[in-house]
Amino acid sequence: MSSLQKEMQENENPTQEQQDILEYNFNNVSKQPDETTLMLIAAEAGLTEEEAKEWFKARLAKWRKSEGLPTECGSVMD
Repeated sequence: MSSLQKEMQENENPTQEQQDILEYNFNNVSKQPDETTLMLIAAEAGLTEEEAKEWFKARLAKWRKSEGLPTECGSVMD
């Protein structure tokens, strides 16, 4: 892995403070925030909307797996 690739990968990981903000919002606001809420969460955490969206997507899949649900599921009818 080149140093540029490593630097880019390291920059993709949120800091502990950013993770705390994201985790708080995941647990107390919404596991699937709408566009406006996601924008506000991203701004609060100092992330781009895309970074916050990807974090929520991965965190939701992790949560669903821990609950014994499919990692990607549109509804309880799937």
